[in-house]
Amino acid sequence: MDKAQTPAVTVTQLNNFIKDCLENLPVLNRISVKGEISNITLHKTGHIYMTLKDEGALLKTVMFRSDASKLAFVPKNGDKVVVTGRISVFVRDGVYQLYATDMEPDGIGSLYIAFEKLKAKLAAEGLFDESHKRRLPSVPYSIGIVTAPTGAAVRDMINISGRRFPGCEIVLFPSLVQGSGAAQNIIKGIEYFNKTGRVEIIVIGRGGGSIEDLWAFNDEALARVIYNSRIPVISAVGHETDFTIADFVADLRAPTPSAAMELALPDIRELLHKFENVRSRISLLLSKRLDGEKRLLKMLSSATALTSPERLYQDKMMELSRFTDRLETIGTAVMTERKNALTSLASLLGSYNPLGVLKRGYSVAYDNDGRIISGTDQIYIGGSFALRLSDGMIQAVRTEDGELSERYGHNG
Repeated sequence: MDKAQTPAVTVTQLNNFIKDCLENLPVLNRISVKGEISNITLHKTGHIYMTLKDEGALLKTVMFRSDASKLAFVPKNGDKVVVTGRISVFVRDGVYQLYATDMEPDGIGSLYIAFEKLKAKLAAEGLFDESHKRRLPSVPYSIGIVTAPTGAAVRDMINISGRRFPGCEIVLFPSLVQGSGAAQNIIKGIEYFNKTGRVEIIVIGRGGGSIEDLWAFNDEALARVIYNSRIPVISAVGHETDFTIADFVADLRAPTPSAAMELALPDIRELLHKFENVRSRISLLLSKRLDGEKRLLKMLSSATALTSPERLYQDKMMELSRFTDRLETIGTAVMTERKNALTSLASLLGSYNPLGVLKRGYSVAYDNDGRIISGTDQIYIGGSFALRLSDGMIQAVRTEDGELSERYGHNG
């Protein structure tokens, strides 16, 4: 049995139907919704485009210029607000959204509070101190990138690397950069490069986004891994106005992934220009040095020592002859002086020689113990003693009347 075929409608017709249904629900014609602002755009037309979010969902929101101009404050990402308006469908995109007519602050968003709390904690511990920042090598030959392998960020970084410094090796560690597990992936990338030592700089990054999109880079464990990295780390997260904890703790913060490569790599054209200047300077200095050495060589080649070396030899021989004559004169004078002094000493010594006195007819008396007798009381009558003459010894005896009775004998 054939069933009647339901007629098909166009996408536009369906979206318009849903729009009519929503707009005909009184409860949705004026409703107040509270949430945290993210991904806000203050358009140059005066309109405000943003996303309201809580822990479980997002709601696209737009406030047109006529209503936005009446706000008493300037909304920004992280603001917790209560927005009043109507729910409708943007037919072209098939997206339902809140068309806001009023907005009031409702405190600070929970993610923003967590961000500020962690920021204050790590700052107090010194993780943001400039004294801990490592200097980047001026000419790195290898850079490790931790980011999504298919995003625009990695393509931009590779392109800029090839343009600025083609000699630098780019090593990619593929990683999640958003959502559950992203922070752990980024940590693994940093630890991998530190363990292998393959690179001189590590770049972690992604393109811009809302605070919840970038939340992985506000992870406390990631901040501590960056702080403890032996290799300098560049944080290149989001656009210029987006800051994360990783930005504060990294050794260098780049406003975009592209800017990270601009900061990390020298421009090869500038390097070549500097090298050329150095080469020219060295060439000029060498040329001046060479000219100076040539002049010195020419001056030396005309010196007498090279043109007539025998003259130098003759001068030295004459000088040596003068020194020899002088040495002989001094030597003779010294020898004569020493000889005369020796003769005087020998004569003086001879005058003190007791044998010389004995030769003139004197003698010396010794008792039996060999002591010199200087008085008659040292020998009793009948006592014997010895007399030392110039040619030997004789024995003698003292007599009573003082006469000597001699007994001749020689002892030496």
